[in-house]
Amino acid sequence: MKIYRAAIFDLDGTLTDTLEDLHAAVNEMLVQFNFPTRTLDEVRRFVGNGARNLMTRALPADKINFVDEALAVYNECYARHCTDKVKPYAGIPELLETLSVKKIPLGICTNKQHFAAVAIAEKILAPIKFAQVSGDEPNLPRKPDPTRPLAVMKSCGVVPEEVAYFGDTAVDMNTAHNAGFLSVGVTWGFRPRSELVESGAEIIVDSPQEILSRINFG
Repeated sequence: MKIYRAAIFDLDGTLTDTLEDLHAAVNEMLVQFNFPTRTLDEVRRFVGNGARNLMTRALPADKINFVDEALAVYNECYARHCTDKVKPYAGIPELLETLSVKKIPLGICTNKQHFAAVAIAEKILAPIKFAQVSGDEPNLPRKPDPTRPLAVMKSCGVVPEEVAYFGDTAVDMNTAHNAGFLSVGVTWGFRPRSELVESGAEIIVDSPQEILSRINFG
């Protein structure tokens, strides 16, 4: 069995359930503009391609010209509340601890705003240490572009064929393919298994515990 020497993770829908905080911040923004609010399931479908795309999808179709103003308000709302209700998925802390004990370098690469990704990693996923946490920042491409994932890989001290990349969306599977990583889809996140299959996930797992039995880290 092939040996993998680093694990890089998406964040929302993969390591942590952030949906309630995302939903609350989106609706706080919409209320400030007197726009109709969105359901939890709508926000679930909207996330994955960065905050600007989330705003484009959340705004009424005839109000897309408000995207810059909406993004500024949303970022302010989310900065205040990004760790209010977020929690790791069941089994994730144990998975990360097991990999850490095995001295497997860990990384996070997400299209979530960088400030929120760092806050969640430091507050919610502590005491786990990550080689690098990479979130969405100005002038850096978003996933599925491989630039940021490859930078996280370098922080882990490995090469692409030694990396398993974990995510819950087609964006994540495409990211892994573009970077030359093993693409591992997780079914407990924001998207259905069918999306992972259609986007070419090489492995699909239904629980964090299954990861250790399906992938050889060493």
